[in-house]
Amino acid sequence: MKKTALVIMAAGLGSRFGKGIKQLAKVGPSGEIIMEYSIHDALEAGFNKVVFIIRKDIEKEFKEIIGDKIEKVAEVAYVYQDLKDLPEGFTCPEDRTKPWGTGQAVLAAKKAIQEPFLVINADDYYGKEAFGKIHDYLVEEKETGEKMDICMAGFILENTLSDNGGVTRGVCALNPDRKLVGITETYNIQKTEEGPAAVDEETGEKTYLDAQTLVSMNMWGFQPEFMEVLEKCFSEFLAGVQPGDIKKEYLLPGVVDQMIKEGKAEVSVLKTHDTWFGVTYQEDKEIVMKSFKELEEKGVYTNPLFPQA
Repeated sequence: MKKTALVIMAAGLGSRFGKGIKQLAKVGPSGEIIMEYSIHDALEAGFNKVVFIIRKDIEKEFKEIIGDKIEKVAEVAYVYQDLKDLPEGFTCPEDRTKPWGTGQAVLAAKKAIQEPFLVINADDYYGKEAFGKIHDYLVEEKETGEKMDICMAGFILENTLSDNGGVTRGVCALNPDRKLVGITETYNIQKTEEGPAAVDEETGEKTYLDAQTLVSMNMWGFQPEFMEVLEKCFSEFLAGVQPGDIKKEYLLPGVVDQMIKEGKAEVSVLKTHDTWFGVTYQEDKEIVMKSFKELEEKGVYTNPLFPQA
C-alpha cells in the first residue's frame, strides 16, 4: 500500500488541556474528542501515518490525551510550530504573540513528510466521504504536468453552518472542469428563516448565498514537493511584513490561491455530501454530542473507536 500521511494542525490548542478548551471537548459517547473521529476515518480510508503539529509546551498533555492512544494503531510523528522558527535572515518581532498561521504550521512538518499528505484542522469533523476521496486522489497515478497537482474537499455550504451564530468559510469559485479558480474568505455566514445562507453586512443588510455553494474547510491534499513551495513563499511573505503587522498571518489558502493565479497549480475540488460538525460556539456542543451518538447507533462508528488501542 502506498504511504500517505494525515497532517493535523493542532498547535492552536490551548495549554490547559481538558479544562474548557473547546477543541478538546468530549463529544463522543465514550468521551471521544473530534480529532479521534478524523484519525479513525483517515486510517479507514487508507492513510497510514499521522503527523501532529503541536506546540512544544503542550506536548506532554497532548500525548496523554490523544497521542499515546494513536501511537498504538498508527505510525505517529510530532512536529512543533514555533513563533520564532523562521527562515535564515528573519527574526520574530518582539511584540508579536500571534502564531504565523496555517502556512507556517504545515511547513513545520517538512522534515516529517516524504509522502502524499492530507492537511486538516484538529477541531473539525469532516465525515468519512472526504477522507476516502482525497486518499484515492493522492495515490492515483497521474501524468506529471507543468502545474502542481493539488486537491481539496469541497463541502456544501448548508452542511457547514452552525445553529448558534455566524461562521467563516472559504467560498469557492470553480471553472466548468470543477477546478478551483479562487477562494473568497467570507465572514459571519448564518442560517436564515428564508432557507438560504446569508452574510450580515455592517450596514444591517443581508447578502444571500446559494446554500449549495461549495466551501473550503481547510482540508487539502498535497504531494510532498508542495513543501518546497511553502518554504519559498514563506520567505516572500516575511519580506513583506511591515513593523506594525504584528497580526498578519501566512495562510495555506492564500498560498494555494497565489499558485493558481500564477498558473503554477491546478486544484481539483472533490465534492463531499457529509455534514460538518464543530464546536464553534459553546451551544454547539450538545448538538455535536447528539450527532455522534446517532452515528454510533447507526453503526457508522464502533465503541470503542480503536478497539486495539
